[in-house]
Amino acid sequence: MQKLHFDDDFLWGCATASYQVEGAIDEDGRVPSIWDTFTAQQGTIMGGDDGRFAADQYHRYKEDAALIAELGFDAYRFSIAWPRIITDLEGTINMAGIDYYIRLCKELRSHGIQSVATLYHWDLPQYLEDRGGWDNRETAYAFEYYAKVIFEHLGAHVDMWITLNEPFCAAYLGYREGIHAPGYKDPKKAYNAVHHLNLAHGLAMKAYRRTGLTAPIGTVLNPSIPRPATRRAEDQRAADIARAFDTDIFLTPLFGQGYPEQALKTFNITLPIKEGDMAIIATPVDFIGINYYQEYAVVYDEETPLHHRPVPVWQRTTNQGWPIVPYGLNRILSYFKEVTGNIPLYVTENGCAGDDELTEGRVHDHFRCEYINEHLAACKRAIDEGVNLKGYFAWSLLDNFEWSWGYSRRFGIVYVDYDTQKRYPKDSAYMLRDIITGYCEF
Repeated sequence: MQKLHFDDDFLWGCATASYQVEGAIDEDGRVPSIWDTFTAQQGTIMGGDDGRFAADQYHRYKEDAALIAELGFDAYRFSIAWPRIITDLEGTINMAGIDYYIRLCKELRSHGIQSVATLYHWDLPQYLEDRGGWDNRETAYAFEYYAKVIFEHLGAHVDMWITLNEPFCAAYLGYREGIHAPGYKDPKKAYNAVHHLNLAHGLAMKAYRRTGLTAPIGTVLNPSIPRPATRRAEDQRAADIARAFDTDIFLTPLFGQGYPEQALKTFNITLPIKEGDMAIIATPVDFIGINYYQEYAVVYDEETPLHHRPVPVWQRTTNQGWPIVPYGLNRILSYFKEVTGNIPLYVTENGCAGDDELTEGRVHDHFRCEYINEHLAACKRAIDEGVNLKGYFAWSLLDNFEWSWGYSRRFGIVYVDYDTQKRYPKDSAYMLRDIITGYCEF
């Protein structure tokens, strides 16, 4: 048996995102987001699902706060729905939306739970997408304005701030692959979005530094550092290219190291950089969040747009077909230690989808328990190797709307009966409770 020991100040949290759990998309002044528009299109979402009701957290946040406390977590990472806050191009502020998040933060604090607020988890207001979305530089300045409003009204209530969640997905899945909102398949739009998202982060960082608020602030990436499938030099090059476009294009500019120029030049990719942008993007952060789920292997392939492609691997997979590679998390944490100068890091999302079944009020998700245990062991190994890892957030607190998968995949450590919205903690929730208190061996 093994007992993993984490320091007493290690932050234990769970996480969700606004569109995935809140529901109430037509209530209290919220305006449409790109995900409302995208889900309304036939064939975009498995099962024709949408976020209209989701896990109904908008109405059940008190119940969820009590559940988070019952399970022993220190912190709850949630995202703020931009369409609830700024309702038009003129910048009209919807106080009903702000009041909701103040109530949520106060409820969490009443249970001794820290509020970790993400400003953007993909639900861009549709009125901004109508003007080009992240392909349009002006969206970065709209984000700056929105961030200022949030800092002003929620600054006293939030314990930790995150600017963006996974700009990789917002840019590439939304504008290059077309499988996320807004659903474009246009590489030029995607690379414009990369830079404008990075710029939006920097503008929000500079705005925050002017507020005088002292809660730590950073951003969250979903880095990918694929391994080469063979020892051949060309496959190592394929892995380097994949890392450049999946990770470095978002990471290295944050630390004044610029974009991966050699990779961009190789494929004749230009970014819409203007004078002063890179200094803005490199505004110092207090931490970086890392979302990790899988690692894949690549080979060199000149027939593909970026000269690399994934190949089959041997590991077990989740029910989304994602290979389970806990040591991949170690590789990423070590790389971030090197690139960032070993600033504080958090695993801000980690978990897996499973074929969960509710039987007599219980869900015995031992597959998920094993997954989490293996990744926590990777976290502990990284700490022992000198990585400045300060916390771990399980994804997700609740079963929810899983983007293009709809409700067909369950990531929660708490089962949600979507017909009744009743919550049922799974075995993984109780296991994490024991790990947090230090009484779990495996």
